[in-house]
Amino acid sequence: MALNRKIAYIDLTTGEFKTAPIPIEMRELYLGGRGLDMYLLYNHIEPGVDPLGPDNVLTVSAGLLGATLASASTRTHIGAKSPLTGFIGSSNMGGYFAPELRWAGFDHLVIKGKAESPSYLWIHNGEIEIRDASDVWGENVFDTQELIRQELGDPEVKVLCIGIAGENMVRYANVMTGMKDAAGRSGMGAVMGSKNLKAIAVRGTMDLEIRFPEQALEYNQSLIEHISSTKFAKIMQKWGTMFIYGVTNTTGLVRVRNFQLNQQVGGNIECEHIEKYALGTEGCYGCIIHCRHKYQIREGPHAGIYGQGPEYTSQGAFGMEVGCNEFETVLVANHLVNKYGLDTLETGSMIAWAMELYEKGILTDEDTGNLKLEWGNDEVVLEMIKLIAERKGLGDILAEGPLRAAKKIGKDSIKYLIHVKGMSNLHSDERPTPSLALGIATGSRGSDHLRSRPAIDLYHLPQELLRKIYGGPKPYDGPLSSDYTSYEGKPRMVLWQEMMYEAIDSVGVCKFHSIFLSPNLIAFEELSKLIYYNTGLEFTPEEIWDIADRAYTIERLFNIREGLTREHDWLVDRYFDEPTPVGLPIVRNKSIDREKFKQMIDEYYEMHGWDENGVPRPETLEKLGLDAEPSHKL
Repeated sequence: MALNRKIAYIDLTTGEFKTAPIPIEMRELYLGGRGLDMYLLYNHIEPGVDPLGPDNVLTVSAGLLGATLASASTRTHIGAKSPLTGFIGSSNMGGYFAPELRWAGFDHLVIKGKAESPSYLWIHNGEIEIRDASDVWGENVFDTQELIRQELGDPEVKVLCIGIAGENMVRYANVMTGMKDAAGRSGMGAVMGSKNLKAIAVRGTMDLEIRFPEQALEYNQSLIEHISSTKFAKIMQKWGTMFIYGVTNTTGLVRVRNFQLNQQVGGNIECEHIEKYALGTEGCYGCIIHCRHKYQIREGPHAGIYGQGPEYTSQGAFGMEVGCNEFETVLVANHLVNKYGLDTLETGSMIAWAMELYEKGILTDEDTGNLKLEWGNDEVVLEMIKLIAERKGLGDILAEGPLRAAKKIGKDSIKYLIHVKGMSNLHSDERPTPSLALGIATGSRGSDHLRSRPAIDLYHLPQELLRKIYGGPKPYDGPLSSDYTSYEGKPRMVLWQEMMYEAIDSVGVCKFHSIFLSPNLIAFEELSKLIYYNTGLEFTPEEIWDIADRAYTIERLFNIREGLTREHDWLVDRYFDEPTPVGLPIVRNKSIDREKFKQMIDEYYEMHGWDENGVPRPETLEKLGLDAEPSHKL
């Protein structure tokens, strides 16, 4: 059955491992993927552990619907205590790894300890080995995967791994698979590096039985036809997420030169520029959107570089934020962060922050090793990526992430950081959009666009449609506003998206198939049917909401146990004190109102059943069955 997959507990220190079935009870409580990982982390990590110490626990998982007949059922979740923030570490990646893990017999890996020497895991048809990785330690992401496949003698082996950034424990190092699939955000690659774990290789040929195959096929076909018919899917198939830049930059909703401007004028980083370099597109397992470009630089100093992407996030990180205007710079930088295994968002933000410090005289040529950290200096941006990955010079300081780097530099440098909970924001400017600002301020893993972002708030949708989306599955009859500059009703939108994304991450389906960038895609009702036809488990949309609420609340409990307070659910002063200088009239001269924002957080907490300090109330924990956690049932 689709449920007949195991959990493996692996101790790298002793080399021992054990496997166990996943009880239906735990499926009913958490589904799988991110949801069940959150339970496992809360139960298996002791409070206060060093995120880069052997007692931190790393989870790797497939979602409940991974490799089933659900479209884009491809996502892999990776979790641990974050070395970047000290709070929950959680990241999600596409590609082909999760389906292969399920075919190999496993849904969840719980990895603790530290290997004595560089090692990798080899998982195949129910078997687990710890193998020597000395020959691939020091290799980049791309070569590591190929060398392991050659060693195992099977080109179909799927590998997730770290690059040199993870080996050097850069606190925002990624776990990677394929050419660009990245478990970015929160530093999961650094955790692997701290454990001397270079890679996890999987190969499986075990059957995955679908409970109602004919109905599952028929229903998924109807969803595919619907998704394919949307304007969103058509534009994603042509340009990928790069299309977003044209709208957000024109409007004035982006960070430029760290946080000095909210619109880039005269740049050449629009999505259309990919045509000069494109070799076609491809997609993840089971996905019909095919949103990633394959590209090659054919001439000039970077000739020969091949990569995939770039995403909108790389346009921002290595274009807008650092003031670079050339599309080729974005392509090269995108290739480098994937090669080294770095989070593109954090890397770009740290370089942009350093550039503003250089402009202000807080960093000098002596600090930078005579690198001219000037806005738009393309070659310096590329050099800084390498220095961060290798932890050399100023790169060693920036590799520590925002708060630790600011502490080392001092001199008022912290006031120029754009972060929440020690994680840099992506390249968006939320000063004109209170709903998006609330989402990044309260995100469980730090400043984040993939935890709770109600992106469709930007579309000025009719209130009737907003009510149709945000009015259920749990009843809500409060206010909703079509004006994205309004504060009214936005906490409900953020809460709803939190529940949606938690559920999507738990079943292992791509967010681009859900209500994220389009109001016309799948939500709780569709998830209910997908789960039933593929697994036989019956959940109402309301029950799926409750499962998501339970998992999200356990993330909150984890963070509170690690010292989170209400003060962490807040924005840096620049959001309140520096109005947006440019952009369309609707976004110009906008800043976040402190008092209204405080009221939004109060409302958001109340909707969650948390007290005024953001702590879940006893009755909330009892309702969700969390009053006895940690329970150590699994």
